[in-house]
Amino acid sequence: MSSFDYIIIGAGSAGCVLANRLSANSAHKVLLLEAGGSDWNPFIHMPAGLSRLVRHVGLNWNYHTTPQPQLNQRRLFWPRGKVLGGSSSINAMCYIRGQAEDYDHWQALGNEGWSYADVLPWFRLAEGNSRGADAYHGSDGPLGVADLRHHNPLSDCFIKAGRQCGHALNDDFNGARQAGFGLYQVTQRDGRRCSTATAYLDPVRERSNLQIAIRAQVSRVLVSAQRAVAVEYLQGGRQQRAEGGQILLCGGAINSPQTLLLSGIGPADQLRELGIAVNHDLPGVGQNLQDHLDVCVLRSSTQAITYDQANEMAIGLNYWARHNGIGSSNIAEAGAFIASRDSDDLRPDVQLHFVPAQLDDHGRNRLPGHGYTIHACYLRPHSRGSIRLADTRPDTAPLIDPAYLSDPRDWTMMREAVRIAREVHAAPAFDDYRGKEIFPGADARDDDTINAFIRAKAETIYHPVGTCKMGQDAMAVVDAQLQVHGIDGLRVVDASIMPTLVSGNTNAPTVMIAEKIASAMLS
Repeated sequence: MSSFDYIIIGAGSAGCVLANRLSANSAHKVLLLEAGGSDWNPFIHMPAGLSRLVRHVGLNWNYHTTPQPQLNQRRLFWPRGKVLGGSSSINAMCYIRGQAEDYDHWQALGNEGWSYADVLPWFRLAEGNSRGADAYHGSDGPLGVADLRHHNPLSDCFIKAGRQCGHALNDDFNGARQAGFGLYQVTQRDGRRCSTATAYLDPVRERSNLQIAIRAQVSRVLVSAQRAVAVEYLQGGRQQRAEGGQILLCGGAINSPQTLLLSGIGPADQLRELGIAVNHDLPGVGQNLQDHLDVCVLRSSTQAITYDQANEMAIGLNYWARHNGIGSSNIAEAGAFIASRDSDDLRPDVQLHFVPAQLDDHGRNRLPGHGYTIHACYLRPHSRGSIRLADTRPDTAPLIDPAYLSDPRDWTMMREAVRIAREVHAAPAFDDYRGKEIFPGADARDDDTINAFIRAKAETIYHPVGTCKMGQDAMAVVDAQLQVHGIDGLRVVDASIMPTLVSGNTNAPTVMIAEKIASAMLS
């Protein structure tokens, strides 16, 4: 049995950051455990390859939710990265931090040190922005952030349409203000995806004090006298055990609570039902699940300008020769943050992602012809769900119940998101391209028919958080240093610690969380 100073469970968006920072001191012996494999697949590194990754069984946990009562009892597909880099290796690379108010709210909930002023230095430290450094951005950090090398003319139409609808333009969603229409900056460097595996792990893989174990499925964390002391994991068909001075869970909003529950840390009644010995009764484990629910409003295009029928071989050959062209696109090229009619404080509460192609069912359903899509989601949902164990096997997917639209206020906002997307589609900027509306369709005009569209078509936009929330209340799982309440030597460091969803994509905040805690651990 081996012994380490730090054992990191999960080599995703947070785990790779921690592996880099904690192994920088050669006196620290670090073990990084990843259930997936290496990130060798070329589609990971070619940005436009993401269309292949969402349905790639070998790189994806391929989770599904429990049947959702508000969504026609559908079991929604939840792709999550199962590979070095985690979901940062398969996502759409949009670099978004959220709003200053999101983090100030975390602090107001009792999480000292998590205000926007507190977290901004860690965003800047992580960031290597090709535009250079300023008050909001860093230029020397490991995580490459860049403007797209290629975008479709329809993305320019989308931005122009936003202006015609009375919205501001914004060339930096992570600067002084978030509101407006513009092109996304992306986690890329030199036209290639810059996952956390590329940014943080590749430069340090050869460190003698860092051991990386892939295809290592963690079974549980072992606890003795209210302290985490070791990790059991299965690798190559053999059960293995490693002792750790500090154990860090970085599995994300699904796998981190699952590991805690398998380790006897969680709601005691749930654990006893499955015959798991209770090491610590912590009722909040797996609760407080939040996600951005999204609808795609699609129109056909009268011109063959979209990516729908693109020649994939030609795109690939050009990309690998020059690292530009369509192959360098993240596909979701442009976006917007909008304050809806129901926004109380004029903060954006609706986010749009524009795709110059027809996108249905995560791109798994290929539609004929040409078209373009506006993803629309409500940024601060009120509905709360849960993660529970299905059984005691670590390789069994947990029961994922986001309880979408269980709060009636979310219905109002999803209809508002559809209305806003349609308004943008109808702007003069699209006059030369606008065909018929595919989804929801011309007949969906009143609340009932739009609700029916949402029930049939709404999907995740891949932002689950909150299941090991940070705080001091009875349902909190970790404190402001991300240490698990009641268990020494155990931290959770990933998006699951967010007490509330940030107003945007969740990858950049997850990197920030890991940077901040790594520094605290080493200070």
